Formats: sequence, structure tokens, C-alpha cells
Amino acid sequence: MRPPLHPPLPSARLARALFIAAFFLPLLLAGCRRKRFPHYPADFREYAWVTNAGSNSVTVLDLVNMQPAGTIAVGPVPVAIAVNPARNEVYVVNSGGSSVSVIDAEKNRAVASIPVHRGPVSIDVDRGGERAWVANSASNNVSVLDLVRRREIAAVGVGESPAMARISPDGDTLVVANRGSGSVSILDAHSLALRAVFTGCPQASDTVILPDSSQAFVACTGGHQVMAIGLARRQTQIPELRADHLRALLDVGPTPVHLALKPDGGEIFVSNFGSDTISEIATGSDEVGGAYVVGEHPSGGIVSADNSEFWVSNYAANTVAAYSIDDGQLDHTVQVGSGPGPLAFSSDGFLLLAVDALSGDVSVVRTISYTPQGQTITGSLFTVLAAGKQPGAIAVKSFRVH
Repeated sequence: MRPPLHPPLPSARLARALFIAAFFLPLLLAGCRRKRFPHYPADFREYAWVTNAGSNSVTVLDLVNMQPAGTIAVGPVPVAIAVNPARNEVYVVNSGGSSVSVIDAEKNRAVASIPVHRGPVSIDVDRGGERAWVANSASNNVSVLDLVRRREIAAVGVGESPAMARISPDGDTLVVANRGSGSVSILDAHSLALRAVFTGCPQASDTVILPDSSQAFVACTGGHQVMAIGLARRQTQIPELRADHLRALLDVGPTPVHLALKPDGGEIFVSNFGSDTISEIATGSDEVGGAYVVGEHPSGGIVSADNSEFWVSNYAANTVAAYSIDDGQLDHTVQVGSGPGPLAFSSDGFLLLAVDALSGDVSVVRTISYTPQGQTITGSLFTVLAAGKQPGAIAVKSFRVH
């Protein structure tokens, strides 16, 4: 995700501090970096890939050895990225080049380019790793990709300026948020037939689907609501649930830009960029629990695997905050780089990575650290690793080499 709206530029003092941190901190910590760190087998690999829209490249970060692992040239203006859950491949959406670059994750090199349509902005991969869906914002359609043969097999028309296309976990439903027309298109993922269209969601953007594929939620970024949609369930005995239907328009804070779903599907946390708050939605009842102040211009978030902690990036405050879901309060706030946005965990949840758009780097936060007396601290900055120009999206994958 690229920085929303028009954020302020970093101060000269902050820029100098970030340069010093990025250059010297890894050196200072080199001798103690393994203290209380996980131990990995010799054949274990884990990388983070970061798109750099301003330098037409992807930065590779080695999360085992905590160091840069190279730069991969891709197409013009890469803005989105996804990993294949079944194969060691990574897919980069090049918005300026109308293409998707395929990266071999083991060799960290681009091995193919798949043409799509104009202005692609997002990609989603199915659980089997055989299909991908790319939202083409300037073409008002979605490309369907065969990832095995590395080619487009179909293109289906949707609303104006689609911002995101999500495939349901069961693989049956495609949910497309149309930013330009303020609508949501629901399609059958197999036949590509249009099942339903829901309007009234200005600047429809970020989208999540529950693990059981029963509901989709779409952020209406141009307003102050999240649209909750019930997805058709063919096997149900309740007639009204057999068709896609609007469940509710949920009031949250102004300018909701990101939705973070708990792994168990029970709650969604909304980053309200315009009100410096997050909202908590109970997905079972479609109720909003309230708004909580977290920092200036929250723009991204992620929930820990154990469903206990919500991490949110505060774009204008240059911080990442940890919010305790069980206690309903902030645990800790960590100073990071300038303009933090997208977040990602390492596979074991030990590290949190924050993409700092304005300072051109990635802040690496230990989710749990310790005082000299052995007391635990939720969140502490470990190091800062350089990225390219205008870093945006991030993806992480771990695997064993053979």
C-alpha cells in the first residue's frame, strides 16, 4: 500500500537520526543479535521482499542473518506483492508496466513476466498456489492468472478503478472493491459470472474475507464506514443466506484505510487514518466496539498469530504501537522510520517488519524483548535495513532448501 493522502515531510533532524540508525545500528548490534533469538536449522531460509515503486526494484532482506540479500530489477512502478503458499515463488505487480514479475524465492531472481492490463494495483493468490487475481485499476477489470503456466487465462470486467480483488479461502468467491465507482463486485471464481454488485461504499479499498468464507468486509475509505457483505452459502438450509446480501454499513472513524483480521476471524481492526484511531468490529454480530486513539494517522495493521496483540503503524507519528486485544489498551509504542505503513511478521512472529515509505527503509521490531532485569517488553526496535526509493508493499516467506 502506498502512503495515503498527503503526509508531512520528515524533519531534517529525524532524517539525520534515521540515517545514523540505519548505518550504525546493525554494526553495534552485530555482536549481540543472537541473544534470545530463535535457533534455525542450517537449511532454513526466510526472506522479506519489499517493492520499491521509485526504483523499479524489489529489495530482498535475509531474516535469518538479519542483513540485505540483494536487489531484484522488476517492471516499472512495483506496488503490490504476494507469495505462493505452495511453491517458492513471489509475484510482484508492476503498475507502470502492466505486468506481474515472477521471482524464484530460492535463487532470488526474476524468472518470468506475465502481461496483464493497464494499471494493476493488487494481487491475491489462492490456497493451492495455482491461480492469482490481479485488479487492473486503469482497465476496470481483473486478470485471472495461471501460475503454473505463467500466463493470463481470463479477464473479467468489474466496476471503475478496482483497488483490490480477494479470493475467498474456499476458492469459490471473488470479492472486488471498486474504488472509482464506490462499489463492490461479487463474482463466482469458477465461472467468473457476476453474482452481485453493492453500491454506497465511497472509495472502496481494503478487503478481508472471513476464514469460513461466509462474509467479506470492505473499507469505504472516502467516508467513515466498513461494508459488511454476507457471501452466498449454497449448502445452507436458510433461504436468505443462499444469495449474496448486504449485512450492514458499519460506522467507524473517518478515512478507514486498512482492515486487519484476527487469525480466528472473530474481530477486525480498522485503521482510521483521518481520526488517529482504530475501530474494533465483532464479525459475528457486525458490531463496532468503539474507537481507540493510537497515534497520528494510522495506516496499516496486523494481528499476532495467537490473536492477542494488534500492531498498528502510525504514518505521521513515525511509530508502531502494540494494542492488547484482551486488555483493550496500548501496551507499548516503538519509534521507527519515517512514514511507516505496511507491516509483516516473520514466520515465527518473533520479528515485526515496518515499511518506512518516507525514509526508504524497513524497521525491524522485536515483538518481545527484555530489560537487563529479565522483565518482558512488548516491542523494541532491533535494527533498520535499507530499502529502495518509495518502498511500499512487503511479503515474507520461509522454507527449507533441498
